[in-house]
Amino acid sequence: MEYVKLGRTGLEVSRICLGCMTYGDPNRGTHAWSVNEEGARPLLRQAIEAGINFLDTANTYSNGSSEEIVGRAIKDFARRDDIVLATKVFNRMRPGPNGAGLSRKAIFDEIDNSLRRLGTDYVDLYQIHRWDYTTPIEETLEALHDVVKAGKARYIGASSMYAWQFAKAIYTSRLNVWTEFVSMQDHLNLLYREEEREMLPFCEDQKIAVIPWSPLARGRLTRDWDETTARSQSDEFGKTLYTQALEADRKIVDAVGAIAKKRGIARAQVATAWILQKSAVTAPIVGASKPGHIADAVASLEVKLTPEEITALESPYVPHGIAGFK
Repeated sequence: MEYVKLGRTGLEVSRICLGCMTYGDPNRGTHAWSVNEEGARPLLRQAIEAGINFLDTANTYSNGSSEEIVGRAIKDFARRDDIVLATKVFNRMRPGPNGAGLSRKAIFDEIDNSLRRLGTDYVDLYQIHRWDYTTPIEETLEALHDVVKAGKARYIGASSMYAWQFAKAIYTSRLNVWTEFVSMQDHLNLLYREEEREMLPFCEDQKIAVIPWSPLARGRLTRDWDETTARSQSDEFGKTLYTQALEADRKIVDAVGAIAKKRGIARAQVATAWILQKSAVTAPIVGASKPGHIADAVASLEVKLTPEEITALESPYVPHGIAGFK
């Protein structure tokens, strides 16, 4: 396993981050395709034993059960201090007022709830899951600063927003001498590259870590175009992400398949290797519901794509509208 600094911090993270949205109680929340605890524990153990020390979850995944499963696995399979544990706040966790968002009250409530479910005194990276249009960013940032000063989080990060919003947050923190975001978890893969326009250059300039979600495009980059899975058929959010440029997307998927076949490796290794070669990217967040998924993610670190292969993968791409947030 390779390890790199998380942006300009001194924190070292594995070059592959394990995305834990895959793990949770299928009967809780909206992820009916999630892997239950019995199925998740061997995968979490495999990832940790492979040297993956960076685990990413969220309070909203399977209505908190993802955090519960991850927390118990860490206790059983690792030393807490050896794990870089990330979770998120924003999405609705209960009905009624203050059950969602990034108000001071919501953040204080949800960090304590996440710590309880995770069975830990702190998280290493506490991220805002989306931009809250109903709460002043100053209120959110000061609350996050206080969470860090209270010792409940070591660092803070953000996810999926416009680059101008992220820049506003960074400079608001600097003006007030508050804890700054050290990472951006954004939507990036061969089928969706709009982040290359503004967000990636901004993060690279400011030495902010980029930890992309859905690097395999919800699995579309790992199989034939017409092949489906139980998750692809039931993942309602996923169905909204890749419908804008089907003709171009199909050419990209075919290019991934051709390169994988020629090299004699899995398509997932090709798609992950592509995102790893992006200079702004710190660690893609890879979901894994089978042992082979983790093996492919780790193996992708050894795959070095040629300039010709990169051109073949990138040339069919056409501009997309924003997908994954608004």
